[in-house]
Amino acid sequence: MTKLTVTAKGQVTLRKDVLKHLGIMPGDKIEADMQPDGKVLLQSERKTGSLENFFGSLEGYYDGPPLTIDQINEAIEKGWAGEP
Repeated sequence: MTKLTVTAKGQVTLRKDVLKHLGIMPGDKIEADMQPDGKVLLQSERKTGSLENFFGSLEGYYDGPPLTIDQINEAIEKGWAGEP
């Protein structure tokens, strides 16, 4: 069992092993669900979204002409092979 210390401000710092277990990365939000028996259930906030929200989110990362499927597949193969 991991023990945590509460600061004078009432704050608790979660250790890296706890964050890793919860699947929490820097910048993520944590949900705390207070149970009636005095326990608290912590979990990573579930990100919601849709495919429609994703479209256009990478705009500005690539300024060249649109790539063909073959060019994209070639870039993926190079990435997996560790080539630049």
